[in-house]
Amino acid sequence: MNEHSEGYLIEDLQARVTFQEDALQQLNQVVAGQAKQIDRLEQQLQMLAVKYRDLRHAVEEGAGDAGSPADERPPHY
Repeated sequence: MNEHSEGYLIEDLQARVTFQEDALQQLNQVVAGQAKQIDRLEQQLQMLAVKYRDLRHAVEEGAGDAGSPADERPPHY
């Protein structure tokens, strides 16, 4: 191998390393963004679960008083 081909191989390897470092940084940014989004979605899910539980509890308590909402007549009757 001569000096010219060795220099080319070194430059090629340096270019590949640079490209891989850039790709890795971009992927890290994507993963960090997805982690934040997952955290927000988990919080929203917890809030919805609490609202659902509260509504279900309210419907179950109200069912004994007036019957189910399906049995009620619409207001225009």
